[in-house]
Amino acid sequence: MITKPKGTLDIYGTEAKKWKFIEEVVDSVMEKYNYGYIRTPLFESTELFHRGVGESSDIVTKETYDFKDRGDRNITLRPEGTAGVVRSFIEHKMYGDNLPVKVYYNGTMYRYERPQSGRDRELTQFGMEVLGTDDPISDAEVISLAVNIYKMLGLKDIKVEINTLGNKESRDNYRKALIEYFKPHMSELCEDCNNRLEVNPLRILDCKVDADNEILKNAPTTIDYLDEESKERFEKVKELLDILEVTYEVNPKIVRGLDYYNHTVFEIKAGNTNLSIGGGGRYNGLVENLGGPSTPCIGFASGIGRVLLALEEQEVTLPIKDELDAFIMYVNEDEQKYSAYLSNELRMAGFSVDTEYTGRSLKAQFRQADRLKSKLLIILNSEDLNNGEVLVKNNKTKTEEKVMLEYLIYYLDENLVEEEDTLDLSKFGHKHECDCDDNCNCEDHCECDDCKCEDHCECENCKCKDDENE
Repeated sequence: MITKPKGTLDIYGTEAKKWKFIEEVVDSVMEKYNYGYIRTPLFESTELFHRGVGESSDIVTKETYDFKDRGDRNITLRPEGTAGVVRSFIEHKMYGDNLPVKVYYNGTMYRYERPQSGRDRELTQFGMEVLGTDDPISDAEVISLAVNIYKMLGLKDIKVEINTLGNKESRDNYRKALIEYFKPHMSELCEDCNNRLEVNPLRILDCKVDADNEILKNAPTTIDYLDEESKERFEKVKELLDILEVTYEVNPKIVRGLDYYNHTVFEIKAGNTNLSIGGGGRYNGLVENLGGPSTPCIGFASGIGRVLLALEEQEVTLPIKDELDAFIMYVNEDEQKYSAYLSNELRMAGFSVDTEYTGRSLKAQFRQADRLKSKLLIILNSEDLNNGEVLVKNNKTKTEEKVMLEYLIYYLDENLVEEEDTLDLSKFGHKHECDCDDNCNCEDHCECDDCKCEDHCECENCKCKDDENE
């Protein structure tokens, strides 16, 4: 038997519906923030990732799937999304008067690494890029947008950790300090760290082998080497995050795993296990490095597999649709022909409809309808069809009614609960965080001074709308 390659997944059934739901939430939020969808190739010139992601990054040195195609060209399966977006930005001359360009993507990436929980060789990421602005407000918006997606999905205990690498001058000063600090200790560090010292010493801080080594823990931090311009910019980012009510903490050890970052870098974690579910940062030099004009940019990416692990850890149930509007049942050949016609008509009218395909008995068809969680059963028989009607049974209440065929669509409209077109935060377990003092036990709505709750409050001197809650 041929099986799937190691580090890949078959996603189907209920699990596939969860993936699709996450993608739909991402699409919905991105639309609200005016991000346009972009799709780039699954494979690109190897040079793109070596120049873009960085020769010293673990992705390029250890994890890329590189091969020669039949034209003897060096090709790489994309390991991340940013480099391809930047290549497209340059190639299609998106720079100009319409900056910033705000785009998002959702697709598969490929990294050769040891498969483990949350780390596959074929992974799916969604991400966003803002190209053409250096304003700190774009840094804060990208972080806030990512947090809001996670909240929409129902995740709690979301932790944002931020740092800054500063501008080129600050980063160069920090690089020199790291080399000076690490040189006397290289015999105590792994082979990879020794190779990184001169190429990019920041990568040493991101080493997985020596992560618990006291030498790394006591290394200089970026914040100690920031110039005034970089410090001021970082303070503005934090101020804007406060305005957007994004809770964060500064973690001076965050450097991210790719070479192109500068200024703001961040990671987002969730739950008691501090599972990392996404991250990103600013990369003001990447467009120019890949042959385009000087263009400041910032981006973020998140693995859907990681998000699902966090949802599972927090026991969040996604409101995926797993019911069928109607199942059409029949017995003889003439009824089968009409079932084919009616199924098509109802599907084109917007209903989810299925019917019998294997010649099962009517009793077996009832069982199949139950397995498919069909809300309504449309039971065909020749006599009813000759009278221009069908029998419709509510599979939950078990009530039955004869319905004229010409009114069937209207009947279904009235008897099926329409799914809401918009996504509601409250449906996905997200509750507004209370900003009252320690004496407040708010749960929903309150009009107390300084309180931002939405329903019930037990603060002293509360002026809630509901008399019972006063």
